[in-house]
Amino acid sequence: MSLGRALLILGRVSNLPTIWSNCLCGWLIGVGYMGIEPIDWRMIAWVGFGSTALYLGGMYLNDACDVAFDREYRKERPIPSGAISESAVWKIGIGLMAVGMGALSIQGGVTALLALGLFNCILIYNFTHKKLKWSPLLIALCRWLLIMTAAAFAFVTIKPEMSFFGDSNSGMAAWVASVLCLYVVGLSCLAKVESEPGLVRFWPCLLLGAPVLLAMFVNPGGEDRKDALLVSAILGLWVLRCLQHTFWAEKRDIGKTVGGLLAGIVLVDLLAVQHVAPEVAAVFFGLFILAVAAQRWVPAT
Repeated sequence: MSLGRALLILGRVSNLPTIWSNCLCGWLIGVGYMGIEPIDWRMIAWVGFGSTALYLGGMYLNDACDVAFDREYRKERPIPSGAISESAVWKIGIGLMAVGMGALSIQGGVTALLALGLFNCILIYNFTHKKLKWSPLLIALCRWLLIMTAAAFAFVTIKPEMSFFGDSNSGMAAWVASVLCLYVVGLSCLAKVESEPGLVRFWPCLLLGAPVLLAMFVNPGGEDRKDALLVSAILGLWVLRCLQHTFWAEKRDIGKTVGGLLAGIVLVDLLAVQHVAPEVAAVFFGLFILAVAAQRWVPAT
């Protein structure tokens, strides 16, 4: 394995489009986007940069923390295979985490506090997830904090004189992030069984339907409801297609199920935005296609 490929695998870079869609979703909710306002793509890119650095740093530290497990059960991973040293992974991971934290904390105040919460949640997950049965809740909390951080960053950018948590946009962001949490808990329960063999239970999969309920709530009628129904149908069919590899295939492939469900996070984000202009919807669908395509070269888990 080349060093370049090792770096890509360590960072699980095929999941980056889902991080960017979380940032876009949080931003649009934070500014109260109604489908007609101009979008500050420059600032969204800044939030995406900080979030990307935090994500990549967290993924690098994940392998560094799991090195003992990987040396016994996953010898093909970059560190056990000798493609990169453990010390180098620690240094790169810590450096990326620091860069991400700095970028997302630049506004100070509530945004910095949320970014700090995300930073600490990533660390806690990495150091404890092999020991805790409920670790899927921690990774879901990371996604919750990411959307809230992006929403707060957006809100403070356009309304610096107002309190984010005193505005209705923060409540909407919290609802959206909570529903995404349910979806992530569902797929994370499957991912945990992939690395720790055991019985695959179907009940966590029911959580994957939570985004559709949210979409019906935030799109009460009119054209928005029709669009939500369409995206809900696409998400539902995609989820069923992914679950097929685990529950209805001759040879079980949980990794393929989890990878597909991870890409589906982009569709969950799209469903969560109440008013979506065609060009914004195109960005979400582009990120979804990118996430699916990237998994052909870099595993999502």
